[in-house]
Amino acid sequence: MTSTAQLLPGTLFLLILRSLARGPLHGYAIARRLHELSQNGLQIEDGSLYPALNRMLAKGWVKAEWGISENNRRARFYTLTREGRKQLESESAEFDRLVHAIQLVMRTA
Repeated sequence: MTSTAQLLPGTLFLLILRSLARGPLHGYAIARRLHELSQNGLQIEDGSLYPALNRMLAKGWVKAEWGISENNRRARFYTLTREGRKQLESESAEFDRLVHAIQLVMRTA
């Protein structure tokens, strides 16, 4: 199982932004979605997720509002901002370039 310590730098921001592209989620739901979509390959720990969300709030990529979760608990729901959508596009393109470059090396080395 991959933890956030093994992710490439900046990848956690990209994954969080992508998970919020479909709509607002609270922190636990973000971690759960990433775990499920990665077919249990990614386990995002609270100690990495919440500091990343706070940095993203400070950068203006997400906004947060308090609400009630599906299990009737108070939770902070995160939503992408316009700046966050632009950042998602930018980071997605950069990640695709990086993956392509790594694949080229792996095929020819």
